[in-house]
Amino acid sequence: CAACIVGIIIALIISLIDYEFIMKMAPFIGIFCIGIMLLLFAVGVGPIERPDAKTWLKFGSIFFQPSELVKIGFIITFGVHLEKLKSNINHPLSILQLGVHALVPILLVMKSGDMGSALVFIIITVAMLFVAGLHWGYFLGGGLLVVAALPLAWVFVLDNIQKERFLALAYPELYPNVIYQQERGMAAIGGGGITGQGLFQGRLTQTPNAIPEAENDMIFTVIGEELGLVGTVLALLLLTFIVIRIIRTGRHDNIGNTKVMCYGIAAMIAGQVIINIGMCLMLLPVIGITLPFFSAGGTSLLCLFAGIGVIMSVYMHRNSRQMRLYD
Repeated sequence: CAACIVGIIIALIISLIDYEFIMKMAPFIGIFCIGIMLLLFAVGVGPIERPDAKTWLKFGSIFFQPSELVKIGFIITFGVHLEKLKSNINHPLSILQLGVHALVPILLVMKSGDMGSALVFIIITVAMLFVAGLHWGYFLGGGLLVVAALPLAWVFVLDNIQKERFLALAYPELYPNVIYQQERGMAAIGGGGITGQGLFQGRLTQTPNAIPEAENDMIFTVIGEELGLVGTVLALLLLTFIVIRIIRTGRHDNIGNTKVMCYGIAAMIAGQVIINIGMCLMLLPVIGITLPFFSAGGTSLLCLFAGIGVIMSVYMHRNSRQMRLYD
């Protein structure tokens, strides 16, 4: 609740700042984002089950996940970079520059042990490049490279825990401890039926530790058990409405090139929704991605509202400029 209130305040404050000023601050935003990610390797901490990871900064009893804030910073800086290169976006030198820009945060996030966020960064990058007008041939070539690199990623990038999460989907009987969280989540969703067992009345989701991380990564199972199919559909419709509104804000860009920035935030939200629900439905492995605006993670919620504040800034200040032009 506190994070939600603070997040709304942050969104309102950012909305009052002209988006052109935000875009002019892109170099400083980029430096800050790299700096805060590098700080993780010095003083970062990881979850109990993965002490080798460096995903959080700890301030007393408060944990902050920098990768969530870096997502917003990356969308801003990458959007500005695309704006500068828009007339030559398909030139090989431009592709090289944009590739380096995207790889820096992706590799830093991967190095910290947050593979889920790294995947979201890739989704954001692809969406923004597509909207900016990158030729389809580059996407085809990139896709083929990714497929060719999968065996190498399996051997050299993924650790044993991450490999087991993939294998557990195909061979659940061989990895009962790994698949336990997802199987219990599916049982909760199935037990909710059409209308659910009632708010805060879920048999599994209200039992401590019955579904690990029920309030965070597995929040969709709580919705399914307590509010049933009706609740899950309403939640999806709400998230879809938010994404569509953000896209509409970007599509009405008639003055500055804020379209790719808006689409980047929409892709971030949509990507996290797809990954989280796929994880809860045992279609994807558990990779630690929250469900936007529903999961209990304070950092995720605050940074999502920061992104919404940027969208509100675009909407408010762009419309104000258009009105002055017509006066």
